[in-house]
Amino acid sequence: MASLKEIRTRISSVKSTRQITSAMKMVSAAKLKKAQDSILQMRPYARKLHEILTHISSSVETAEENPYSTQRQVEKVALVLITANRGLCGGFNSNVFKKTVELLGTVYEEQFQKGQVELILVGKKGGDILKSKGYSFTILSNEILEVSSFDSIQIQAQILMDQFAEGKYDRIDLIYNEFKNAASQILTHEQYLPLQMNQEEHTQHLNNYIFEPSLEYMIKVLIPDALKIQFFKAILDSKAAEHGARMTAMHQATDNATEMIADLNLSYNKARQASITNEILEIVGGAEALKA
Repeated sequence: MASLKEIRTRISSVKSTRQITSAMKMVSAAKLKKAQDSILQMRPYARKLHEILTHISSSVETAEENPYSTQRQVEKVALVLITANRGLCGGFNSNVFKKTVELLGTVYEEQFQKGQVELILVGKKGGDILKSKGYSFTILSNEILEVSSFDSIQIQAQILMDQFAEGKYDRIDLIYNEFKNAASQILTHEQYLPLQMNQEEHTQHLNNYIFEPSLEYMIKVLIPDALKIQFFKAILDSKAAEHGARMTAMHQATDNATEMIADLNLSYNKARQASITNEILEIVGGAEALKA
């Protein structure tokens, strides 16, 4: 059995850890509120805009009019992994990596074996995982996770859009955690470019739209803006999911520390009782020896 001093030191150490995890939980909860409000306000607008502009994009017949809808044979692929800059958020970052490995072994197995898949990273922790597993990657930007403003994020989105339009990639996918609630996230894999089109819906409903200003303006201005907003939404989703995952992880860590302290206190009391019993036995034994 450990000595009383060792147990007291252990209790003190766990209490300090519990203070840290409890503080991190409260900080994450405060950040989550702001991030949650941002994504919940953005989501309906982004989804409806993407739906409308998908119909508009499907009406364009040439790549010169809308290069972001160009359907090419998928040979060169870019997977954009959106992770976090910090850890201590459970499986938030590792789940993105696991999904990436799954895609490389299934959907994009042929392209991966030919070396035609490029991993593009947002978030430092994802880079640590990829590096430790021996995967090569390029960094799009880690700073956009700290700022999370549309002005900064649209610059990175434009880089991806230009690379697709220039033919560097035939398809660009996003892999990230979508925010559901504070306790759970939805691991999401979605096609970013080219724009997906539902031809049946287009045939049925496109004629119901009256374009003002012109269709040409929609194609040149609004479609690129919609793609930037889609990327912006993915970043906001990931940020909210990150804070939720970290708050949950720190809550569990705090509860575990509390349970450990209770167990250590029990061990300390048992050791203390054993020590007192031994002292009493020594005193009684000494008294009996004096009588003899």
